[in-house]
Amino acid sequence: MFMHRRSTTTAHTFLLTFDPASPRPLYRQIYDGLREAILTSRLAPGSRLPSTRTLAADFQVARNTVTLAFEQLRAEGYVEGCRGAGTRVTHTLPENALRTAPQNSDAQVRSTPVRPLSARGAAMVAAAAAWGLPAGTTPVAFRFGVPALDAFPFALWSRLTARRWRKATFSLAESHVAGYGPLRQEIAAYVTAARGVRCSKEQVLIVNGSQQALDLAARVLLDPGDAAWVEDPGYLGARGAFVAAGARLVPVPVDDEGLSVETGIRLAPHARLAYVSPSHQYPLGVTMSIGRRLALLSWAGRADAWILEDDYDSEFRYTGRPLACLQGLDTEGRVLYLGTFSKTLFSALRLGYLIVPDGLVGAFLAARVVADRHSPTPEQAVLADFLAEGHFARHVRRMRTLYAERQRFLLEAAHQKLGDALELAPADAGMHLVGWLPQGTTDSDISAVAAAHGVEVLPLSRYAVAPLARRALLLGYAGFDRAAIRSGVARLATALDQTGRRRVSPARARTRTRTARRS
Repeated sequence: MFMHRRSTTTAHTFLLTFDPASPRPLYRQIYDGLREAILTSRLAPGSRLPSTRTLAADFQVARNTVTLAFEQLRAEGYVEGCRGAGTRVTHTLPENALRTAPQNSDAQVRSTPVRPLSARGAAMVAAAAAWGLPAGTTPVAFRFGVPALDAFPFALWSRLTARRWRKATFSLAESHVAGYGPLRQEIAAYVTAARGVRCSKEQVLIVNGSQQALDLAARVLLDPGDAAWVEDPGYLGARGAFVAAGARLVPVPVDDEGLSVETGIRLAPHARLAYVSPSHQYPLGVTMSIGRRLALLSWAGRADAWILEDDYDSEFRYTGRPLACLQGLDTEGRVLYLGTFSKTLFSALRLGYLIVPDGLVGAFLAARVVADRHSPTPEQAVLADFLAEGHFARHVRRMRTLYAERQRFLLEAAHQKLGDALELAPADAGMHLVGWLPQGTTDSDISAVAAAHGVEVLPLSRYAVAPLARRALLLGYAGFDRAAIRSGVARLATALDQTGRRRVSPARARTRTRTARRS
């Protein structure tokens, strides 16, 4: 940006700066400069502005450019007057609208004090800080929850997208608030066959990922102060949604059988809602036993409570068939079932679904209208084709095989490189492993050191409310090929060495010694 100071001109020209190379139009730059001069009292009320002809000559721009700026200022009430009679700064600007310092710099905008947030707003900020904002970067090992983007059928998806746009087989007007009808039908058919869900198309609501499903459920079902059971350790996104609704969180411990219903009843027998991930608990990976499932449903009936079932990655079970969902056992309409395509396809798609009991359909449609009306229709139409033509089922089968292979490779690499500093065991399902650390180890410290070495391993303690008996690291493997896994394990080994937490078994130590002597 540079400043014009031509000797021919009126004293007013020193107030204006503009940059011909800027992408902003010149008239807009002149408008901004004059407006700022008025608001900061450098051009006092009643001051006469140079003529458009004078300013155009002074700045070597077309007269129409300056005229446009003047007309915009006149339309907004900053200046007054008619063509040929001169233009002056208006006398009617309110005193409190005038400022004594420029307000356009980014630094000043950032430093401007804001009024205090509401209690709920402050709680949301705190919840988001604990959860962390989306990284927005290329995933590195072992980022949690990343699917195999390298194995996604991009060419097929591109053809389906091009076909939809070429034939224009969907409306460009607003879609139905519940979502694109054919997609809802396909989802209803899929979850009925694959997950044992009992529902009709009318109960399916398309949402912008599972987080929006949680947010809508919290708004519709919870009043401020209501108690809500959450798994501990558990999904931070659910906690954030409930906090945003003003709910009182009741952390309920998770053991080898899933959420402890007995403990939940003891802590908050009249809770309004319980959030669970029974098929593959997040993040521990355990499966809720049938006894716990029936006990949870029984409690919900007695307490007149709701159950939110998060089935985020149940497609990826490596032994036997995927487990039937909790919703399929519900006979009283207490369970809301949510799923997402972020884990099965790709996160940027931002499409998921919420299946609600018949009696709640109207309320959730109304809430969605208030929130954002509906999800983008073109993406829904392509996804409907992807399901209807069998591509989704084939993709899930391929990913199931690929993820099982990547899990095995991670276990082998960790066994060779990490010694007994990280206890990893095969998992029957999911996209990540829990690596248990020796007693007395601080997982958050190791996570920070690993990040400095280019490895993402989240600490289990981040997801827990109550103190953990033992700390652990979470290692996502689904989204990384062998080279990335091998490199990630090597970097993690370096981080563990740096923290003094890596120990090598005696047998491997002897092998390394013999190898070193031969070399």
